[in-house]
Amino acid sequence: MASRAQSFALMKRLFLHPLAKPSCRSLTFVSSSSQRYIRAYSGGQHDCRVPLCRSIHTASKLLQEAVQKNEAQTYEFQAETRMLLDIVAKSLYSEKEVFVRELISNASDAIEKARYLALQGKELDSSEADMKIHITTDKYDKTLTIQDSGIGMTKEELMDNLGTIARSGSKAFIQQLQEGGGADPQSIIGQFGVGFYSAFMVAERVDVFTKSRLPGSVGYCWSSDGSGKYTIEECQGVEPGTKIVCHLKLSHREFADEQTVKDVIKKYSSFLGSPIEVNGEQANNIKPIWLMDPKEVSPDQHDEFYRYVGSAYDKPRFVLHYRTDAPLDLRCVLYVPEGKPGLFDLNRDAESSVALYCRRVLIMNKAENVVPKWLRFLKGVVDSEDIPLNLSRELLQDSALIRKLRTVIQNRVVRFLFDKARKDRESYSKFFVDYGIFIKEGILSSQEQVEKEEIAKLVMYESSAKPSGEKVTLPEYIGRMTDNQKDIYYLAAPSRELAETSPYFEALKKQNAEVLFCYEPYDEVVLMQLREFSSKKIVSVEKEMRQDKNAVDFEGVEGGLRRSQANELMDWLKTVLSGRCWGVKATSRLESHPCVITVEEMGAARHFVRTQFTQIPEETRYSLLQPQLEINPNHPIIMKLNGLRDSNPRLAELTAKQLFSNAMVLAGLVEDPRTVLSSMNELLQLALEKH
Repeated sequence: MASRAQSFALMKRLFLHPLAKPSCRSLTFVSSSSQRYIRAYSGGQHDCRVPLCRSIHTASKLLQEAVQKNEAQTYEFQAETRMLLDIVAKSLYSEKEVFVRELISNASDAIEKARYLALQGKELDSSEADMKIHITTDKYDKTLTIQDSGIGMTKEELMDNLGTIARSGSKAFIQQLQEGGGADPQSIIGQFGVGFYSAFMVAERVDVFTKSRLPGSVGYCWSSDGSGKYTIEECQGVEPGTKIVCHLKLSHREFADEQTVKDVIKKYSSFLGSPIEVNGEQANNIKPIWLMDPKEVSPDQHDEFYRYVGSAYDKPRFVLHYRTDAPLDLRCVLYVPEGKPGLFDLNRDAESSVALYCRRVLIMNKAENVVPKWLRFLKGVVDSEDIPLNLSRELLQDSALIRKLRTVIQNRVVRFLFDKARKDRESYSKFFVDYGIFIKEGILSSQEQVEKEEIAKLVMYESSAKPSGEKVTLPEYIGRMTDNQKDIYYLAAPSRELAETSPYFEALKKQNAEVLFCYEPYDEVVLMQLREFSSKKIVSVEKEMRQDKNAVDFEGVEGGLRRSQANELMDWLKTVLSGRCWGVKATSRLESHPCVITVEEMGAARHFVRTQFTQIPEETRYSLLQPQLEINPNHPIIMKLNGLRDSNPRLAELTAKQLFSNAMVLAGLVEDPRTVLSSMNELLQLALEKH
């Protein structure tokens, strides 16, 4: 029993307290040891220490005090739990603020469990059941109080949930630590829930007041400083549900600030199903539209939500809102921005703009592992209950399940964009102009051929069969292939004009074979990496020309070189171009051009020239490329060159070298075209001597 002086002090506080009412019942005097629990249960509000106030389920209600009924019983945490507390406090959580999210998530789970049991017809105490989460802050006492009207806990549940590690898999991990196995604390990801223990990162003491909603339950107070022991005592006046009071360390007193807590809620718990009130004001009022029926969400709602989750000011170009239960439980809202990607967006190291949620709780704001890198232009939300999480709910294990999740999302996005390409060609064409580089990156970065071909459905190129500016997809190209065409042909050129006048295009044009025109340097690399599509090989027109085995008809064209003349000329060219040309042959594929250069892999060679040539001596370059000169024996320049070998050897030599240089430039195998002009003046001088 308290002393007379203590009794007088309590009476004085009671009658001078601003919340005191004339109808208060008689005072109950408690020992000094229980006063701290009573004060804790009040959350430090108004220094109230007596059982006069009701709970804080609404802002208009007064705080309720719990009164100790029996002496507190002291228990020791299990050894595993003590070690877990140490891990949580020192290494597990990268951000201290996540403890607020964890406690709120636990409160929401408790409310959902109460709802579920009520729907199942379970007999529950329904008093004060407004199903909200109430948070109060007190800067003076450095306390943060989080109260829910959920299912609550019995004494046994208190001991099981807060005093032991209850789920399987945890003890083996702890044992591994004890045996010096050097296990990474992050490896306990997803094995058991320890969100409650995160409070000890910022609190010097945590008090939990709880009462189960099961009939006949009594209230309890659980208290611990996280050092290895905890106490449980029976209390009167505890409302059904759970109330957690965090007595904050001085170094973390910012969490007793109302605005700080609101900012954390906005960041992590804006879409929680249960209303959250901070000092009587609701803090989460944005609807999680990804959980709504897609047909019920208006374009204006999508615009508003896009700006919220994407921190954007424009509108979404495309909206992909879908839900599926197989093969994974997924609820997604993904947006393609209306604006063009910025310079930093093109950087492969740019962060993802897709947030990952689990049951409305933010897990990762920028979920790197959930969408592939090439889809980093997407903004939106992915919500799944199937994902394995680490204890801080911040990092994901790159497990087989996560890879499956990533594949499911990628396939759905590809299918969505492909449908856009078929049904709304104008909008998709504009999208491809802005974001096509990401799709091509997806082909380059994918490891599986099947995956490459799925993404390749989205690429578009101009075609020799279509007017300038009109693009076609690979499925459309295959749909127009003739029965005798086995391969998909493409030609890399800086522009359509150069592509259509290219010597490599002549023969295929004559055959009415469709050729894709690629204008960007990286397009060639993309198609080389793709290799084939729908069982059709993708071949450059240069390679198709080099592989041509058709013999030249030297007798069928009047005025052209005879076979013997062509052989002599080719032998002479090999001598003149020695060190630069690795072979000379006649071809029947040319009409308007005198000659061309072919190499085994033209695309790879051009890429090599663009990226590596400056580091290699000139004489070594040709040995690596091994270019082959193919001449048109019926072209006037070639026939004139054959005659010049005897009449003007010097002019013939300069002409041969210039033809070779021109062909190298035309093939894109010269890093700096200015280098081919070195002998041009002498060539012109000799050519003009007789004029």
